This record gives sequence, structure tokens and C-alpha cells, in this order.
Amino acid sequence: QVQLVESGGGLVQPGGSLRLSCAASGSGFSRYTMGWYRQAPGPQRELVATITSGGSTNHVDSVKGRFTISRDNAKNTVYLQMNSLKPEDTAVYYCNAQLRVAFDIRNYWGQGTQVTVSS
Repeated sequence: QVQLVESGGGLVQPGGSLRLSCAASGSGFSRYTMGWYRQAPGPQRELVATITSGGSTNHVDSVKGRFTISRDNAKNTVYLQMNSLKPEDTAVYYCNAQLRVAFDIRNYWGQGTQVTVSS
């Protein structure tokens, strides 16, 4: 079982910045694909960004050029640097870990951290 704990959310004005952190348990962190997802009011949870064990990244079009996902394997931590924040970025942000177990792919989730962008 992988345990994930997010931090760094809060209230910020439009145009401001936040850095989210996600600390993962266990010794296998460097082998996980990590991601950030967000959920605005409503049932849908959308992908924001992913980073593979090899460091390859993907960012959803709506955040490209503004958000950057990164990881520090020595600290078992993944980050999401968020710049030029917009009100539409307001959501609960969730950390995700994906790993292969036998022939299955398993996903683990953190508890979420609230990001509110408002003037």
C-alpha cells in the first residue's frame, strides 16, 4: 500500500503562484509514475500533469506554460509548481501514484488539498 500526503494548497489571488507537494511512503517511489489531478465542484476529476519514473512529463493543455510537475526521488516527493493562477484553476488537487503489480496497474490517491484562486 502506498500512502500519499498532499500539502501546499491555499487561497491565492489571480496571477499568483503556489507550489503543491506530495510525500509518498515506501521504498519504491522512484519506480512510480506520479500525477496530479484536480476536481472542481462536481463529480469529475481531471488529469493535470504526470511524470514517469524516467522523468518524462505531460501537462494538460489548459496548464501548459503555467504549471510544472517535478519529482525528487531522494525525498519521495512530487511537486506541482503553479504560476499565473486563474480562477478556473480552483479545485481540490489530488496526488496520484501508479505502479505495476503483476499484470495489473494500481492507482493510489492522496487526501487532496484545496486550491482557491479568487480576488
